[in-house]
Amino acid sequence: MERRRIWGAAATAVAVLAGVLASQAITGHTDGHSSADGKPGPVKSEARTAQLQTSGDGSSAVLGQRDTKPFSMLGVTWTDPAAKVTGAIEARTRDVQSGEWSKWLRLDGDSGQGERAAVRGGTEPAWVGPSDGVEVRVHSGGQSSSTLPAGLRLDMIDPGTGGGAAIGPAAYAIEESAEPSSSSVPEPTELETTAPEQPATTAPELTPTEELPTEPSASESPTATETSQEPSPTPPTTAAPSPSTSSAPTATVPPAPSSTAPRPPVVSRADWGADESISPEEPGYLPGGKIKAVVVHHTAESNSYSCEQAPALVRGIYAYHVKQLGWKDLGYNFLVDKCGTVYEGRKGGVDQPVQGAHAYGFNAETTGISVLGTYTDVAPSQAAMMSVAKVAAWKLGQYGVDPASTATLTAGDSGRSYSGKTWSKGAHLAFPAIHGHRDGYNTQCPGNAFYGQLGTIRSWAAGPVTGLAIKSVTGAGLSGTTYYTKADVTVNWSATTPASLIKQYELLVDGKPVVTTAATATSAKTTLTIGRHTVAVRATHQSGKQTTSAAATVVAETSAPSFTTKPSLALRAGTVDTSAVPVTLSWKATDGAALKETRLTTPLAKAYGPTLTSASHTAKSATTTAWNMTAYDVAGNTAAASAAGTPVILQETAAVKSGTWSTKSSTSYLGGKSFSSSTTNASLTWTFTGRSAAWVVSRASTSGQAHVYVDGVKAATLDLKSATTKFRDAIWTKTWATSAKHTVKIVIVGTAGRPAVTTDGIVYLK
Repeated sequence: MERRRIWGAAATAVAVLAGVLASQAITGHTDGHSSADGKPGPVKSEARTAQLQTSGDGSSAVLGQRDTKPFSMLGVTWTDPAAKVTGAIEARTRDVQSGEWSKWLRLDGDSGQGERAAVRGGTEPAWVGPSDGVEVRVHSGGQSSSTLPAGLRLDMIDPGTGGGAAIGPAAYAIEESAEPSSSSVPEPTELETTAPEQPATTAPELTPTEELPTEPSASESPTATETSQEPSPTPPTTAAPSPSTSSAPTATVPPAPSSTAPRPPVVSRADWGADESISPEEPGYLPGGKIKAVVVHHTAESNSYSCEQAPALVRGIYAYHVKQLGWKDLGYNFLVDKCGTVYEGRKGGVDQPVQGAHAYGFNAETTGISVLGTYTDVAPSQAAMMSVAKVAAWKLGQYGVDPASTATLTAGDSGRSYSGKTWSKGAHLAFPAIHGHRDGYNTQCPGNAFYGQLGTIRSWAAGPVTGLAIKSVTGAGLSGTTYYTKADVTVNWSATTPASLIKQYELLVDGKPVVTTAATATSAKTTLTIGRHTVAVRATHQSGKQTTSAAATVVAETSAPSFTTKPSLALRAGTVDTSAVPVTLSWKATDGAALKETRLTTPLAKAYGPTLTSASHTAKSATTTAWNMTAYDVAGNTAAASAAGTPVILQETAAVKSGTWSTKSSTSYLGGKSFSSSTTNASLTWTFTGRSAAWVVSRASTSGQAHVYVDGVKAATLDLKSATTKFRDAIWTKTWATSAKHTVKIVIVGTAGRPAVTTDGIVYLK
C-alpha cells in the first residue's frame, strides 16, 4: 500500500471524523504526555530538511553554516534510492548547551538495504545530540566522471522526549473506518511526506535556498533489483497471533517456535515511544519462515550518547528510515545500546521471523541486530556485545541454527562485499551464522573494531563456556600441584564467557556433582572425606553445552606433623648485651604429607619455611624465656613444642685468677669494667652449671692469643686480633646435650709483640 495514500486517507479522515481516536492520528502525544486513559502515548518526532547547493560540475555540494531549530539526529539524502555516493559526506553541528561546534563527522554514504518502499537514498543517520546549528559538505569520489546524485538535502530529526505507548496506531482505525477513494485524496506535498505530523500551514525553518522539489511517490521509486530481490510473503492465516512486544497489525502469524536459548529482555516499540501512525503497513515475514543467519550492524553514530538517550536514538532512526527515506518501517529487527538494553526494531513480533531492511540481497533469510554507535576504532561495551550474543542465540535457536555454524544464503541480487568478493543474483553463499554487514555488502559496518569481536560473540552465543579454570582452593594448602586440606574447602573459579550467557555451574568431586550454583557464582564450598580426590568445575552454557575445567588434586588428611627434634637453645657468637644475648634456636619438624612451615609464637612471632631447622635470636640475660613453636602441614594440621632458657653473665670478677691482671673501666665493657693481662700463662677460671657457654672479650689490632680449656681439657687456641675494635664479643661458644657443672679456663699465650688479652667474662645458658 502506498504511503502517500495512507497519509492522504489519514488527513481526510481527520477532517471528517470526530472523536479522540481520529484526533490522535494527527496530534499524537509528544514529550511523554498521557492519553485520555492516563497511559503514556507515542512520541512524535519532527523532521526538517535543507537543500544542499551542488557545484556546477556536480562533484561537490555544501550547506553553509547556519542556525536551526533544535535537532539531535541528521542524515543526507538524495532523490534516487538506487544511487550511491562514493566520496565523502561530512557534517558538523553546534551544541545547544555549550555553543561549541563539533569536529567534522563522516557519514556512511549508503543506507539502502533493499527496502522496496524507499523513496529516497541516503546516508546512515547520525546521532549528534541536541544541536541548533549545522554545516554540511559533500565531495564525489574524485574521478572525473564521478558526480553526486540529484536532490541532495540535509534531513534533521528531533526525536522528541518521553516514551511509552498504550494506544493502538490510530491510522489503522481511520483507514478501516473511513478511507476515501484514491481519486478524492489530494496528493500530499513534499513537506507532508517528510514531516506529516506538522499542520499544512506550518512551514519548516528553511531559507529561500532550501526549497525542496517534489519527490516521486513510494510506488514509483523502487528499482527493478529491489522489486525482484525479496517478494513480500503473505503471512499464514491459520493460527492465532503470537505474543509480541509491539502493537502489530492484525495479520495472524503462526505460534513462535521455541528456542534452545532463553529469550532476553526486549524493550517494546511502545516502551521506546514508537509513533505507529507513521508506518501503517503490515509487517512482512521471511518467505521461508526461517531465520538462517544474524547480520550484525552498527548505526555509525556518536558513542557519546547516554543510555537514557538511547530510546531517542531509536526513535530518530525510525523516523529517518520511514519519513525521510520512505521505508515502511525501521530497517533493523533489533537495536542494542551501549548499556546492553535491547530494543524491538521492525514490528511484527520479536519472536517471529520478521523481514527487515538491513542487509541488501539477504533480507529474506536473516535478522538484523544493530548496536547504537560507531565502532571503527573501539569495540562496543561488553554489555552491548553480551546482548547481541543473547539475541542472536535466541533467534537462531528458534530455528535450530548453531551460532558457531556456517549458513548458506541465496543472494537476492548481485552484490559485492567490503573485502571485494562479488556474486550474482541467485548465487549460494556461505556466511558465518553470525556475521557482519560488511560480509554481504560493500560497507565498513559494523566497524573494524566491532568486526574483530564477532568471533567472541559467536563463542558467547554458541557455547560452550570458555576460559573455565580453577583459580584457587581456599581452606587448603598447595604443595607442588597438590592441595591438602583437613576437610572443608572452597573452590574458586573463573570463566571468560559472561555469566548472563551461562545457565549454571557444578562442583565435581571425583567426577560427581556435589554442589550446583547460579551462573553468577565464582566459588563453591564442600567437605571432603579423608583421602585423595579430583576436584573440577562444570559449566553449562545457556545452549546446554557443557565444559569441565581441568581437575585439581586435593588430599584430605588429619594427621598432625611432628617435631623429630624438639626446640632447643644454644649460645652463639656475636655482640653480648645484658638485654640481648645472642642465641640460636634449633628444631626439626616433619609431616607425613607435606610440611608447610614452623612458626615461633613467643617471645616473638616468626615463620620459617619447611626446610629451615634453626634461627638466630637474642635473649635477655638473667630472665627465663619460653620459646614456643608450632609446626603446620599444608592441610592445616598442627603440632606444638617449646624450649626455655636463661642466659647468665658471669663477670670477670667471678673468675678464679692466676698471674697478673689489671682492671680497665669503660662503658663499652659488660658492667663497665674488664680484666686485662699480658703475662704469659696468666689465667681466669669460671665454674657454672648449664648447657651452653660463651667467652666474651674485647678485641683490637694489638690483641694477643689465649688457650681455652673446658673441664681441664684444652678445647681451642684463639687469636683475638681484629682489624676493628670490638667490645663484648662472644668469640667462642660451647654447647652440651644436657645441663651440667662445667669449668672454662682461659690462659694467656703471650704472643710476641701483642701479648695483651682483655676479657669481660663468660655467659652460660641454664
